[in-house]
Amino acid sequence: MHCDADMTENRLVNEFLNYLNFERHFSPHTAKCYGADLTQFCAFLSSERGGGLASGTTNVGATPAPSGDVTSTATGDGTSTAVMVKTDLTQRLLAVTADDVKSLLAFLGEQNYSKSTIARKLATLRSFYKFCVRRNYLTANPLSSIRMPKQEKRLPKFLSVHEVDKLLNTPEVTTLLGARDRAMLEVMYSTGIRVSELVALNASDVDFTAQVLRVRGKGKKQRNTPIGPTALGTIQRYIDMRRADVRSASFDQEALFVNKHGQRLSTRSVRRKLDKYLGVAGLDPSISPHTLRHSFATHMLDKGADLRSVQELLGHQSISTTQVYTHLTAERMKAEYDKSHPRS
Repeated sequence: MHCDADMTENRLVNEFLNYLNFERHFSPHTAKCYGADLTQFCAFLSSERGGGLASGTTNVGATPAPSGDVTSTATGDGTSTAVMVKTDLTQRLLAVTADDVKSLLAFLGEQNYSKSTIARKLATLRSFYKFCVRRNYLTANPLSSIRMPKQEKRLPKFLSVHEVDKLLNTPEVTTLLGARDRAMLEVMYSTGIRVSELVALNASDVDFTAQVLRVRGKGKKQRNTPIGPTALGTIQRYIDMRRADVRSASFDQEALFVNKHGQRLSTRSVRRKLDKYLGVAGLDPSISPHTLRHSFATHMLDKGADLRSVQELLGHQSISTTQVYTHLTAERMKAEYDKSHPRS
C-alpha cells in the first residue's frame, strides 16, 4: 500500500503522536509504530478501497478539527479545486464509521497480516479515536462496536536453566567489553528487566548495599527491583575495569553500560552482542534479549514465586500480562508428567 508523504503531515495525527510522546511518555519505538499504523490507515482511506471524503453528517463534536491543512490545485479556467491530502484527510478521519474499520480489517486479512498484527493496528485506531473524543473532535468513538480479533495463544520462548548458564558463561571477562557483556546478561536474567530499561540504567541506579536496582520502566514509571549477588559481582568487576581504563575520563560518567567509544549503549548494540554469544554458545539464534526476561519469569514461577510478586518485578501494569507465564509453567509440568509417569 502506497503511503503519500502528505499523510504523515496530518495535524490531527501529529497532535495524537505528540500526546503519546509528551503526555503519555510512550517510548519512541512505540510511538513510531502507532504513527506507521495511522499512516497506513490514512493511505487506506485515501485509496479507491477507502473512498474519498465521506458525504453526509458526521459525529464531529463542538471543537473544530485542526485547521491550516488546505491544499489546492489550479484548474484551466483560473479557479482552484480542493485536493484531499491534508484538511480533507482530517475530515475523512473524523468521518470514519465502523464499516470503514471493518473494511480495513477485511483488507488486512486479505493481505495475510497475522492476527496479532491486525489486533495491534486495531488497538492503535481505538486509542486514536479515544483521543479524538477526549479532545472533543468527536462525540463518540467509531470503534466502540468493533471487537478485537481472537488471538492465537502463543507461549513465549524461554531458556532452560542449563542454557542460561551456558550463555552467561560465554563472554570473556578478562577484557573490559567482555566484562561489560557478562554483567549485562547477568543483570537481564537476574532482574527480568527490558533491554530498553537495561540501557537506560545509570551507575547511580545500582545500590550494592541494599542489593536493589532502580529501574525506569514504560511511561517513565520507576520501580526498585532486587538483584542477586552474582549479578552485582559482575557489575562491580566491570566498573573496576572501566575505572582502570586509560580512557575512562572521556566515558559517559552517568551511564552504567557504555560502548567501546564510552557512550551509552543502544538496544540494537545489546541485540548484536547477544547474537554473537548465541553463536559462540551454539544456542538458538532466534533468542532475543526479551527471551531472558521470559526465562526469568518462568524460572521464578517454577520455583514457587507468587504471581503478584513476579508481576511487580516485571513492571507489568496488569496481572493478565503476567499470567501467560503460568500457562508456560503448566505446559512444562504436563510435558514432564507425560515423559516421566509410567501411566501417562
